[in-house]
Amino acid sequence: MSLRLTNTLSRRVEEFRPIEPGKVSIYCCGVTVYDLCHLGHARSYIAWDVLRRYLSWSGYAVTFVQNYTDIDDKILNRAAEEGSSMEAVSERNIEAFVADMTRLNILPADRMPRATRSLDAIRTLISELEAKGAAYSADGDVYFAVMKHAGYGKLSGRDLEQQQDNAGGRVASEEEARKHHPFDFALWKGAKPGEPSFPSPWGQGRPGWHIECSAMVREELGDTIDIHLGGADLVFPHHENEIAQSEAATGKELAHYWLHNGMVNVGGQKMSKSLGNFTTIRALLDSGVSPMTLRLFTLQAHYRKPLDFTAEALEAAATGWKGLNAALGLTGGVAPERSELRERFAAAMDDDLNTSAALAVLFELAKPLRALANRIERGDESARVELEQPENQQQLALLQELSAVLGLQHEAQVADAGLSDAAIQAEIEARQAAKAAKDFASADRIRDALKAQGIELIDKPGGLTDWIRS
Repeated sequence: MSLRLTNTLSRRVEEFRPIEPGKVSIYCCGVTVYDLCHLGHARSYIAWDVLRRYLSWSGYAVTFVQNYTDIDDKILNRAAEEGSSMEAVSERNIEAFVADMTRLNILPADRMPRATRSLDAIRTLISELEAKGAAYSADGDVYFAVMKHAGYGKLSGRDLEQQQDNAGGRVASEEEARKHHPFDFALWKGAKPGEPSFPSPWGQGRPGWHIECSAMVREELGDTIDIHLGGADLVFPHHENEIAQSEAATGKELAHYWLHNGMVNVGGQKMSKSLGNFTTIRALLDSGVSPMTLRLFTLQAHYRKPLDFTAEALEAAATGWKGLNAALGLTGGVAPERSELRERFAAAMDDDLNTSAALAVLFELAKPLRALANRIERGDESARVELEQPENQQQLALLQELSAVLGLQHEAQVADAGLSDAAIQAEIEARQAAKAAKDFASADRIRDALKAQGIELIDKPGGLTDWIRS
């Protein structure tokens, strides 16, 4: 059986066939760094981390790119509230993002481009759209002409004419009055007094949100990629507009597969600050919920379905994790043979990432091992002898292997997974190589990942870098 995924674009479950055999290119829409990450981010990035881990386990060479939106109205508003700057707000929240993802055992992306460091690619893409007649400028702004893209609406299933009819009678704003069509959207926004801005052929300004991702996808991965990821709330308008821009510019399909995760509810209600049920990842983990409990909880539901956070559901997940954690805490394990349980795990994951069924395999593997762990804890020496039996050693190794595919790791390993001096030096050398190649996004990613693990880098004259454990 081969991997099958629900493609939002076709509205069907399709067999996954990469563009290049053995390789997978993935772009995941990242965070707008104006605040701490919330439970919706945890749900999304855990799901996509598992997809990435499973593809790698299945033998694919995966390139995973995830962006930072580091210029946006929300960031500017937060900076104004604080009396700080766009850069200060962005840097603080990027650092917090890296720390939160590390706690959840989410692998860092291979590359994490930032909008402000992709401005040349953004301006180039806008210029190409303008040259093709798919974009037009108006008083310092540049808009994408939705009627110039015949496929507009194919991802979300929205009909432009119907939407325009529904919008009839509205009083047009000053911005809408400049548009050729009410649903045209900004590629470049002219500078406003007191806001950060950047030079362009259309005057000082800053990019629109949608064009940022289109430009970063192309700059990092090329015209067409295998998989594009995001939350269901991004289908329209963000991903719809990405498709329109990219395909109008290149004449090629932007992504072959579009995957979207379901939204998060809290106690049956949509999570929102106005309802007072908004919870950040940091607040939840700092309240005593273990990262692996949160990870296990999110994986009990299918990634495409809504996920309801309740205290009772989290408590049940904590109980389930306690058993798995006990089994994973056993030492030893030898290379497992091909087994029926391994095949069941793969079959579950091939079925559109059915993590609930995959977890059932883990619990089945863990049950006898957990019993041994309990006996060992009570001082039963015969249990230690039983653990050394080949069948138990293979079962333990298989549990460890499959748990790692889901990113579930014994809590002591998560807490104590400090980097060795040699590993730190290797990361520093990789960062220096990235800087030499002018790949500053990768260099920053390495620095941020080290900082999240308590390693502070100190750059010195002559290209030397020292480090300390904070």
